[in-house]
Amino acid sequence: MPESVPESATDLPELNPIVHGKLRLALLSLLSTVEEAEFIWLRAKTGSTDGNLGAQLLKLEEAGYVAMEKKFVLRKPQTLYRMTASGRTALTDYVQALKRLLGAAINT
Repeated sequence: MPESVPESATDLPELNPIVHGKLRLALLSLLSTVEEAEFIWLRAKTGSTDGNLGAQLLKLEEAGYVAMEKKFVLRKPQTLYRMTASGRTALTDYVQALKRLLGAAINT
């Protein structure tokens, strides 16, 4: 059996459940590439509804992975999100755990 394949369930890496959600993973991936992003940009990129996007961003904010800033630009509300250092670490750790979990499967 190849060394990169876990021998038992106890050897499986833990995947962060906050990051593991499909939309939350997409949001962290998008935010990792920009300094900050508007809510409407994130909505357009993910194709999510306002309600679902807001709920998932709130989960990331409560975990300390993203920071949110609300302001007004020409009397219009603007909500900006940026990834925190904790968010970058969580995403990096998640990707590393996923690589360990998949092992040889990603090298084929």
